[in-house]
Amino acid sequence: MTTTRRKFITTGALGGAAVLAAPAVHAQTTPIKWRMQTYAGAALGEHVCKPAIESFNKIAAGQMEIELYFADQLVPTSELFRAMQAGTIDAVQSDDDSMQSPTEVTVFGGYFPLTLRYSLDVPVLFNQYGLKQIWEEEYAKVGIQHISAGSWDPCNFATRDPIKSLADLNGKRIFTFPTAGRFLAQFGVVPVQMPYEDIQVALQTGEIDGVAWSGITEDYTVGWADVTKYYLTNPISGAWIGHFFANQDRWNEVPDHLKELLRVCFDQSHYYRQWWYWGGEADLRVNGPKLQLTTIPAEEWAQVETAATKFWDEIAAESELKAKVVGIFKKYNETMTKAGAPYRY
Repeated sequence: MTTTRRKFITTGALGGAAVLAAPAVHAQTTPIKWRMQTYAGAALGEHVCKPAIESFNKIAAGQMEIELYFADQLVPTSELFRAMQAGTIDAVQSDDDSMQSPTEVTVFGGYFPLTLRYSLDVPVLFNQYGLKQIWEEEYAKVGIQHISAGSWDPCNFATRDPIKSLADLNGKRIFTFPTAGRFLAQFGVVPVQMPYEDIQVALQTGEIDGVAWSGITEDYTVGWADVTKYYLTNPISGAWIGHFFANQDRWNEVPDHLKELLRVCFDQSHYYRQWWYWGGEADLRVNGPKLQLTTIPAEEWAQVETAATKFWDEIAAESELKAKVVGIFKKYNETMTKAGAPYRY
């Protein structure tokens, strides 16, 4: 039989094209499993980390699964970096300062004194002012993938006794971040470091006098408002800088589509905290029944702001990279100040 042109097109060319177009599909039989530890205890972790991990595991649909652990469950918070670098833990949610990262940028993690006014300052600095690239490069040097940065709450004092002047800070034993403690020591604060889960009992027994670790939302959420009486409205910083990190080798093993899913879920986590903290801070200041608000007068608090500027310059003098980061902070704050309300008042 003679093959007609029409028959060739319908049975040969199109049929062959259909076969060629069908790609080979290789099923992933063994899911990738990660262990992640957050700096946050269980009560706080319900908000700052768990929803993102649950979303990721659900969407990953068996291709990858993250097991989430809360503060100090696998290793102490101060050992998170080393555990992640060694591969004992695959990923971490923390600030640089608390997990004592051996990088040039660690001092800027957590609460860098009086640098940030609002939570939106953090993503702008990272995505529009170059901090993202700096953090990625610094962590790549030590075998860690910096995945993303976001903001948390402001940093204020919650104390057993009222703070109404700088003199009231003298001798107070305060649980706080290493860099914040270094800064506050000049005002007589005695910085204290201890396991996160021990803080509430230490406050209750008087082993420590207060915390400068969070805003008022966190004080209520984790139970610190139950064992303190006063909340100082003057902020040490307007926003905490926290991150998601991963062991570089484990990150490299993840397919690109799951890497993108991790980024999307972590970005959603950052967004969640933006509104959760922003609304919570205002509501609990006004309607919270447990903590009485105190304020150091603006003219006296100006001494702290002046000291912060000097502190930035001291940090900048330590290295070329630190000077670069401080320069970015200064440029950003100058822009915000010139822009006026609502950026700066």
